[in-house]
Amino acid sequence: MAMVFWGLAGIAVVALIGFFVIAPAVAERGMNRVLPHAPWPVSDRAKALHETLTIGDWHCDSLLWNRDLTRRGTRGHVDLPRLIAGNVAVQVFTTVTRVPAGMNVRDTKPASDRITLLAIAQLWPVKSWRSLCERGLHQARRLHRVADRVPQGLRILRDRADLDRLLADRARGQKVVGALIGAEGAHVLDARLDNLDRLWDAGFRLIGLHHFLDSEVGGSLHGTTRAGLTPYGRDLVRALVAKGFIIDLTHSSVQTARDVLALTDVPLVVSHTGICSFCQSPRNFPDDLMVEIMARGGVAGIGYWAEVIGDPSPAGIAGAVKAAVDLLGEDHVSLGSDFDGAVPQPFDVSELAAVTEALLGAGLPERVIAKVMGGNMVRLLARMLPARGA
Repeated sequence: MAMVFWGLAGIAVVALIGFFVIAPAVAERGMNRVLPHAPWPVSDRAKALHETLTIGDWHCDSLLWNRDLTRRGTRGHVDLPRLIAGNVAVQVFTTVTRVPAGMNVRDTKPASDRITLLAIAQLWPVKSWRSLCERGLHQARRLHRVADRVPQGLRILRDRADLDRLLADRARGQKVVGALIGAEGAHVLDARLDNLDRLWDAGFRLIGLHHFLDSEVGGSLHGTTRAGLTPYGRDLVRALVAKGFIIDLTHSSVQTARDVLALTDVPLVVSHTGICSFCQSPRNFPDDLMVEIMARGGVAGIGYWAEVIGDPSPAGIAGAVKAAVDLLGEDHVSLGSDFDGAVPQPFDVSELAAVTEALLGAGLPERVIAKVMGGNMVRLLARMLPARGA
């Protein structure tokens, strides 16, 4: 009997180790793949240009995964050493708090939430198992801990003074990365506007209104209703503008985006997207809507994966960027990789010089490349981030 007991206990221990230690790593290795490729060619001209660029990216989901971001990883797409190797100056780290089973870009219905199981498996705080706000705050705390451990390598950007200091230090040769904290979906508020203050104090500066589900805010681009803003959603948008958050329209329905345009007069971001006339996909906004959003002074971050650009390669990214520049203008296009976002990518962030090479190959002038690779993002941040102490 004792042998049976200890045998069962051993099986239970192995199962627990598998669930809490092995399963999350296996899941991420499968979801955040780098597509097999030979080293992407990068000319001496592209290398030299790449080193002069101020590079920014509007979207990665690295905080969702329990990796040590201070160390170069063997899975996923982003960590601090790889950001530095890719010469990235500014990276938005987005917090993901709810993902329904069966999610898709056409017709996602409410279903069991996959992040709950991941939160349990990764031993997140118990209160985060039920609260989406606590999940967002937990992920933000993880990034703050990285910045505290390696302040010479990563800084959280809260205001314009932080951004100015980062750019000045990088101009002097310091390899430091500025990090902004964002939320992928305003469901992170747990439908309580007073949670905006908690997020702001935790360093959040960008809020996406939706992810894959219709919500109390309004319709998602991938939901079932295609509705616009609800009364709560309108109150939220007003509160976001008043507080100073950057609003991200990615994943919101067409009608929601139009409602936000009618309700605000600030620049808006579509952080990780493609151009519909270049890649006809329900994941991308129609061209006319993108033109309307950018006419407000907004910026579109072009993604790297097949669903938004068709060809997931440096040449495919360059083609999508060129189409965006032609449609929206050179001042309104930037990068929005969706690294570590559970989509296969053509490279990790350390290989970003391949995009510079491809943009040169596509015939873009160096001054336009400088804007796309980060100049446009930095300009919008300089306008939208609060003054120190605000």
